[in-house]
Amino acid sequence: MPFASSVACFMSANSLSITIDQRGGHAVPMLAGTDKSVGDIVTAVHAEPLNDGLLRLSIPGLDRTTLEPLLAYCAAQQCAADQASCPGCRRRTMQAGLQTFDDFVAQHRSIVTADGHVHLSGAGSNVLTVSSLDQLSKTWAGEELWFQARRVLRKLRYGIRNTQGKRPDGAMRDAGPAIILVEPQLADNIGMVGRAMANFGLSELRLVKPRDGWPNEKARIAASGATFIIDDAQWYPDFDAALADCSYVVATTARQRDLAKPVLTPEQAVAELRQRTAHGQRCGIVFGRERNGLETSEIARADAIVMAPVDKTFASLNLAQSVLLIAYEWMKQSGLGSLGRVTTYETAIAAGMNNRGFAPATKAEVQGFFDHLEAELAERGFFNPPEKRPTMVQNLRSMFTRMEATQQEVRTLRGIVKALVHGKGSRQRGQ
Repeated sequence: MPFASSVACFMSANSLSITIDQRGGHAVPMLAGTDKSVGDIVTAVHAEPLNDGLLRLSIPGLDRTTLEPLLAYCAAQQCAADQASCPGCRRRTMQAGLQTFDDFVAQHRSIVTADGHVHLSGAGSNVLTVSSLDQLSKTWAGEELWFQARRVLRKLRYGIRNTQGKRPDGAMRDAGPAIILVEPQLADNIGMVGRAMANFGLSELRLVKPRDGWPNEKARIAASGATFIIDDAQWYPDFDAALADCSYVVATTARQRDLAKPVLTPEQAVAELRQRTAHGQRCGIVFGRERNGLETSEIARADAIVMAPVDKTFASLNLAQSVLLIAYEWMKQSGLGSLGRVTTYETAIAAGMNNRGFAPATKAEVQGFFDHLEAELAERGFFNPPEKRPTMVQNLRSMFTRMEATQQEVRTLRGIVKALVHGKGSRQRGQ
C-alpha cells in the first residue's frame, strides 16, 4: 500500500505525480497510476533516444514536458527525503551498506543461475534468479540512476548534438579554407577530422581517394554529431583535382623538405589564409596520409609549408590532431569563438574569474568579516603570545584579501565562523 510521500503532485494538465509504494520490502518512488518506478522511466529514456524511450514506455500523459520533473526528482536524489529507492539503483545498495559482492550474496537466502547449475546460499530471506554469476558480479551494485537522469535532463533542456546531417543554426558563419585529406587510411580519422572542423568553424572537407571508400558510415559515427561535415564532404579522384579551383594552398608536414618555399607556423599560415580569403580567394590546407604524410612531389605543388612547433624528438601528429591545431587557430583569429557552448539556458562567458553573478564584496563587508573572525579567535585564545597578535592579524587579513571574495562568499565565511562558535541546527538548540 502507498504511504505518505513528501513528493508533491507535479505540474501539467496531465497531473502526473509520484507516490511512494512498498514493494518487496522496499519503499519505491512510483509514477502514480502505473506500475513503473521513477528508475524504470529514467532507464528507458537513457538507454535509447529520448523520443524512442517515451514511445516504448507508452504511458498516457508522459511526454517531454511532464518527463522533466520526474527526471529532476531523480537527478536531485529527492528520493532520499522520502526514504525510498528504485530497484537497480545504486542508492539501494548504498543504503543497505553493501560494499562488496560477498555482502550482496549474503543478504539473500539463495542466488541461483537460470540453468540451475550454480547455487549460492546466504543468510537473507529472498531468492534471486540470475542469468549468470558473471553478469551479476558486474551489475550487483546497481546503476547510478541519478547520474543517468542528469544526462537526460541536460538533453531535454539544452538539446542534443545533431546526428542526422543537418547543419546547426548559426554554424559556419565564418567561411574558411577547404580541408583537403590526401588518401586518408581510416574512416574513423575522417570522422574525427569532421568533428574538429565543426568545433572550430570550418565546413568544407575534401577527400582524395580515401582507402576505405566513400561514403563510409564509420566516419559518420566517429564524427559524433558533426555529420553535416561528413555528409557534405567531396570525393576527388586525385590530388590535382582536389586543388584545381584553389588559388592558394598550404601543405602540412612534420618532416623537413628540400624545397625553396615559405615555412609558416600555424599562426602565420592562418593569418595569410584569412587575408587571402577576405579578398575572395579560394584557399586550401592539405594534410597527408596517416602512415607517412605527404609526398615531397605533392608538397611541391603547394604555395607554402606549415609546420607546428613540436618536441623535436617526436614530431608526428595524429591526422585529426593536425586538423584540430590549424582549425583552432582559425577560430581564435576569427574572434567568433565562444568559451564553451551557448544555448537557450547558457550564455557566453569571458576568460577570467567567474563570480557566478555575485558582486565583489565591499571593503566594509570584508572588514566586518575580519572583525567577526578576530573577535572570536581572541575570545578563544588564538592570539598567543599576545605580542604576536598584530603580525598574526596582518597575515590573516592578507590571506583572506587575496581571495577577492564576493558578497555571497563573505556571508558564507561569517556563517562558518558563527556555526563553529555556536553550533548549528539541533546542536545549537541543545538537542
